[in-house]
Order: sequence, then structure tokens, then C-alpha cells
Amino acid sequence: MSKIMAIANQKGGVGKTTTVVNLGAGLAEAGKKVLMIDLDPQASLTISMGFREPDKLDGTITDIFMKVVNDEVIPEGYAIHSVAERMDLIPSSIDLSAAEVSLVNAMSRELVLRSYMERISSNYDYILIDCMPSLGMLTVNALACAGSVLIPVQPAYLPVRGLQQLIRTIYTVKRRLNSALTIEGILFTMVDRRTLYAKEIVEEVNQAYGGTIPIFQMVIPMSVKASETSQAAKNIYDYDPQGKAAKAYRELTEEVLENDSEERKGAF
Repeated sequence: MSKIMAIANQKGGVGKTTTVVNLGAGLAEAGKKVLMIDLDPQASLTISMGFREPDKLDGTITDIFMKVVNDEVIPEGYAIHSVAERMDLIPSSIDLSAAEVSLVNAMSRELVLRSYMERISSNYDYILIDCMPSLGMLTVNALACAGSVLIPVQPAYLPVRGLQQLIRTIYTVKRRLNSALTIEGILFTMVDRRTLYAKEIVEEVNQAYGGTIPIFQMVIPMSVKASETSQAAKNIYDYDPQGKAAKAYRELTEEVLENDSEERKGAF
């Protein structure tokens, strides 16, 4: 059974793409078949996976959106690029910005991505969607087809301040479009453990949301090596396997797998 997870936060620079890359790689290492979807016109995930000129790619998520909207046939494997063993990618490009505008007039515009996911999700164990830093139509499409949302948050005032709006949007989508949607958890990223400020922000979020929303107790530490992985087009396990960020992302992967295992047990 496939699990679709949206990695979302309307604040940019909080580690969404890095989380998708390294959680995806961790799941693949655990033997899971993983599809990553770049749903950001900036194409950060696509570039991080080694496609330095995404605008020249033949087949992207933009093309898939347009084919679904126009009710065109989508060939098997169309726009799906193999990037590593058990890891595939549907890339993005700047053209996705225009596609988002086009969706405004489309029938069932919030459900275009869900329509496509229903065709391919059975081919994968996990599908990770890297959402753009906004709460627009593309992000709503991701939330409308996802089973859960993972929210990366940097422990700083502005990123945390936006949490309330994001959570409100998630529950609106759950109520109107996707009753199965849950919050996987809030994940603190780029945490500098040496500062009292970061500790205070983490405590504040735990107090505000810990009673109703899962919060990962492990955090992703501030790491120069992790920030270098995008340029190197590598995941953290290949780039700095013994580093603190690699250890943290392994723990995240283990926790996601463990949570899913418990959910499946509870379903029987």
C-alpha cells in the first residue's frame, strides 16, 4: 500500500527539499520503492538530484498537469526519471508557474494531482511531494492527494509564526477535499543546539501544538555538509555518512517507518 506524504511549509528556506532528498534516500536504503515529486517552479529538488538545466528536460510535472487537465493519455512512465536504485523523480521547471495559473479555470482544479496519483501510486511504497513555499493551488493539490503532511520548521520567529496559517490550511483541505489527511509531524530543521534562542522556540512550539499535533523529538541539526549536498547532487548518506545530519535523517527515516508499521497493525 502506497503512502503519499507532502512536505510543506509556506516559508522558504526551512529544509523542505533537503528533507525530501534525505528521507527519500533513507526509505530507499530500507528497501522501499520511492517516488519524489518536485512541485516547486524553482525546481530545487530537480536540481539537487543532478538535473542542472530543468527547463530543458523532456517531461516534467507541468506536462503531467496539462495532460490531466486536457484529458490526454499519459504514457506509462511518462516524465518519471530514475535517479538511484529504488528512487524515481518527477522533475519540475519554471513552466510550473504558468501551469498554476492555468489551473484556476480547470474543472476540479484542486484534484488534478490526485487524479494522476490514483493511476501510479500502486507502483511505489512512498511518494514524497516537495511543495513550493506558498499555500496556493499547487500546494492544495498536494494536500488533496496526500495521506499525511510533514512540516519542516526552522526554530526561528518568522517560520514558527507561519505555522498557524499552514495548519489552518491543512485542516480546511481535510474538511473539504481529503478526509484521510493527517499531520505526520512537525520537524525542526537547521537547529543550532548551542543557542538558547533555538531551545526556547522548540519549547514554545511543543507547548502550543504538542497536545494536538505530533512533533518529532529528534531534530535536524545545523550542518554545513547538509547545505552542500544540493550543489554536489548527493544525499547526506553519500556525502557525509558519519556526520550529525546523516544520523538525524536516519532517525527520521526509522521513525517514519515505525509509525507506518504501527498504523498498519492498528488497521487489522
